Amino acid sequence: MKDSAQKPHRSGCPISIALEIFGDRWSLLILRDMIFGGKSTYRQFLDSEEAIATNILSDRLRSLEANGLIKKQGSPTDRRVKLFSVTEKGFALAPMLIEMILWSAAHEDTAAPQEVLDLMVNDRDGFIESLRKKVALDDAETADRQA
Repeated sequence: MKDSAQKPHRSGCPISIALEIFGDRWSLLILRDMIFGGKSTYRQFLDSEEAIATNILSDRLRSLEANGLIKKQGSPTDRRVKLFSVTEKGFALAPMLIEMILWSAAHEDTAAPQEVLDLMVNDRDGFIESLRKKVALDDAETADRQA
């Protein structure tokens, strides 16, 4: 689905458009934390080992939300807490994130467990489906996807 409500892009190049949306240093790490780590609160994102600054985190969360990659809602148990969840559009980046993980593991020393890397290679569809279940995409989005 194309989102024509966004501001115009510098060019029609698909890579340039992708970089405009999530090509900064932090956006993919936030999506990583949501998709692979199950994080959903501002505090949880702040606790990531990369130590994102609060102003940068706030800015990236706003940007990811404005671009439709995540959504924000209030916590049902604490009105002060906002919960962030990945949207279908955001989850569609999971295969790209997996490729980035596999590339990094092939060319650098990483902390990725070998058994997880093996799953990504040998049962990519099953691995992605298990991620999908973990992030529990919004029911309405899931219904739209299945229609």
